[in-house]
Amino acid sequence: MKRILITLVVLIMGVPCLFAQKNLPEGYYFKTLPNGLDVLVVIDKSVPIATIEINVKNGAYTESAEYSGLSHFYEHMFFKANKDLPSQEAYIERTKELGISWNGTTSTNRVNYFFTLPSSNLDEGLKFMNSAIRYPLFLEQEMTNEHPVVNGEFQRGESSPEFNLYYEFQEKMWGKDKSRKIPIGDHDVILSATPEKMRTIQQKYYWPNNSLLIVAGDVDQNDVFTRVESIFGDWQPSGFNPFEKYPIPEFKPIKEDIYFVTTSPNAQAPVIYIGWHGPDTRHDVQATYTADVFSTIVNLESSKFSKELVDAGLALEASMYYSTDIYTGPISIRIVPHPEKIKECLAKLEEHINMWDSDKYYTDEQMEAAKNQLAIREKYNMEQTSGYTHSLGYNWALKDLDYGFNYIQNNNKVTRADIKNYVRKYIKDKPRVSGILLSPGMKTAMNINKFEDLLN
Repeated sequence: MKRILITLVVLIMGVPCLFAQKNLPEGYYFKTLPNGLDVLVVIDKSVPIATIEINVKNGAYTESAEYSGLSHFYEHMFFKANKDLPSQEAYIERTKELGISWNGTTSTNRVNYFFTLPSSNLDEGLKFMNSAIRYPLFLEQEMTNEHPVVNGEFQRGESSPEFNLYYEFQEKMWGKDKSRKIPIGDHDVILSATPEKMRTIQQKYYWPNNSLLIVAGDVDQNDVFTRVESIFGDWQPSGFNPFEKYPIPEFKPIKEDIYFVTTSPNAQAPVIYIGWHGPDTRHDVQATYTADVFSTIVNLESSKFSKELVDAGLALEASMYYSTDIYTGPISIRIVPHPEKIKECLAKLEEHINMWDSDKYYTDEQMEAAKNQLAIREKYNMEQTSGYTHSLGYNWALKDLDYGFNYIQNNNKVTRADIKNYVRKYIKDKPRVSGILLSPGMKTAMNINKFEDLLN
């Protein structure tokens, strides 16, 4: 953390510097270039390919309502014309020439773009990435062509039976700042995207001192650092910290229990969402590891939760989730209750929530099984270097690279006391949002006019 703070200070002062991160795993090499660009090299000689990925601290959390979904739209425009390629057609033709497989993603906490290509084409691939990240043209006709494409992704989301529940749940959880938790965005805003709005996003966040470049695969670290500094070294830093100049508002806490009922003609069964505001990586990073461990315990097939809700026939599905975020990570439960046992299911759930800070709620063996499950998942993720770069970049955006490198170790440190503190601080007796999705027919047949009808 000290390294990151010093880097920002130096960038703001305009003094060039170079840092190397310590305690990296074997085969990992890191530098911060004088312009503030973080560069990570991951060596994997197993096949003659390389992945080039750039991560930007941008995404839904940076979006006020009038920009809702435009980080995602920007992601689409990345794969279009730039100063070296006059059109999307030329862009795609160049990917074919270089043997590039390409894509990008937009989440709450970051946007990333990645190419995988033969390692023999690394130099040209880096130049290709440099042109796309620094010099997009945002041609008006290409944007017009892309409006229905991005809006179509939104419409595909809407076709899901749970979309209405998801969207209203976000509104209740986050209030006026819901745009900062919904990467897919808003119909009307997506269709209002203009070159000017794209340039505004670029001028706020697309700077070397707000980005991480990862080069992974059959490469040499010294060669990569030399090439990267030659190609990206003249990318000028912002001269400011984007999150000081454009501060992200804190989410207002849930003051009291919120209940709602929503309907969709596509709903085939009742679905319940329940959520709390949880820890984030700025204020309570240790609790983010605890949240992952506890959610995994709850979701074990052997858990008391699974046995008494699913195995007992009160629910068809029941799971707990935690999403690690920079700003207020959400804790949530998703339940598909037996249609004839909704009240019993909710009553049983309440019993469990009240027991979650009990020493007897789970066994030592279940706690170890959860930690092992998380470790296996993480190690499996590391097996494919081209895919693992996405996790590396995401952890960097959430906190820093060490957040991911120490993930297994920090999960293994979680104690029963940590779990008790986590449950009591964020869940038990804390205000929550509770919503149920029904079809109009179910709503009428079950005579459910408000969620509170299910609690009596």
